[in-house]
Amino acid sequence: MEKLLVVDDEPILLKGLKFSLEQDEYVIDTAVDGEDALDKFRSGEFDLIVLDLMLPKIDGIEVCRRIREKSTVPIIMLTAKGDDDSKIAGLEAGADDYLTKPFNILELKARIKAVLRRVIPSELYKTPEIRIDDFIINTLGRKVVLKNEDINLTAKEFDLLLLLVMNRDKVFSREELLEIIWGYEYFGDVRTVDVHIRRLREKVESTSSHPEYILTKWGVGYYFRNQ
Repeated sequence: MEKLLVVDDEPILLKGLKFSLEQDEYVIDTAVDGEDALDKFRSGEFDLIVLDLMLPKIDGIEVCRRIREKSTVPIIMLTAKGDDDSKIAGLEAGADDYLTKPFNILELKARIKAVLRRVIPSELYKTPEIRIDDFIINTLGRKVVLKNEDINLTAKEFDLLLLLVMNRDKVFSREELLEIIWGYEYFGDVRTVDVHIRRLREKVESTSSHPEYILTKWGVGYYFRNQ
């Protein structure tokens, strides 16, 4: 069973989330503020973290950054309704997805399932190792080496890179990437894709503003350059 850490400073909401998620057979640990969340993260192994943005002591953005320094564990950020800047800040800090409060618990469960599972086609994993340009991609260990250096990618960043590499020169729209990588098409925000592409470029491109590998087809989408 997957183990989740749920972080929120609203006791009633936290209790409700714990109860509801346990009905889906997740093992749930909880934290009520940023310091508590980091302590729980350091002392346990989690498959996913649900992290509120507005937390006492240490806010969710900083908690997310500190976790990303140590781990690629999937993170879903909970943000206030209509606070677009905070949503983007959460993604930039390393969150895999976000959900706006108030939310339906069924939507949160759908997001959790989408983030946890590999939704890209399984045939992409049939080749254990892919060598292209300066990349070595180990699909079984989900590791990437670029110019003899290990690249630390989150789960969704890895899936994005693998999909683009295995379909070189094919342009994917943001909506297509959202559906393939995150596994939903109706309630997702395409800005999630943009931020993940930006973060991926920062890790694999020499100059992220002038990418060599992951290119943009203006008005259409993104693709991996085929030499």
